[in-house]
Amino acid sequence: MMDSFVIQVIKVAVALFIITDSIGNLPIFMGLTDGLAKGERRKLFNTALLTGLVLLAAFGFAGALVFSLFDLTIEDLKIAGGVLLFLIAVEVLLRGKVVFEHKEDIGVVPMGCPLMVGPGAITTVLVMLKIYDFYAVLAGTAVCFFIIWLILFFSESIYRFLGRNGALIITKISAILIAAIAVRFIRQGVMAILGL
Repeated sequence: MMDSFVIQVIKVAVALFIITDSIGNLPIFMGLTDGLAKGERRKLFNTALLTGLVLLAAFGFAGALVFSLFDLTIEDLKIAGGVLLFLIAVEVLLRGKVVFEHKEDIGVVPMGCPLMVGPGAITTVLVMLKIYDFYAVLAGTAVCFFIIWLILFFSESIYRFLGRNGALIITKISAILIAAIAVRFIRQGVMAILGL
């Protein structure tokens, strides 16, 4: 029974880690926090992690109820998230950065959601809860987010290695990647709704 539980935890952690794509998103996170002090950047990373965890927990406990209450589908989330990301990408490309009234907002949107925890991660957790033990899903999610925290914690070393010019290039490339992810979200949502 214990082996089965451990295997479930590993499967959940691996699936979520792949879906959240923290390594692939790292250049985007670094680009979005360009110019911030080390402490501020880590604070935003922690905010993003907390946002992602709270979002997954909310949908894990009441996802079906929320979808039913507002008559929503995963496709609706994909399209909404895609539009939001696209607007952010355009602002980064035109201004060189996203202007937020409060810096903490970057950690919530877009870092925490939809980049770290988007429709894919939410769907994964909802599916995992149906096929695996609740505590295995909980433990797997915790393991996944601990690994993500480690990656973000050591991102400063990568940032220093790249230098100012490298960071500037990453910011612009990140904006294009964000736009591409946005288009993918919208495309997947529209195709699913149209049954294509």
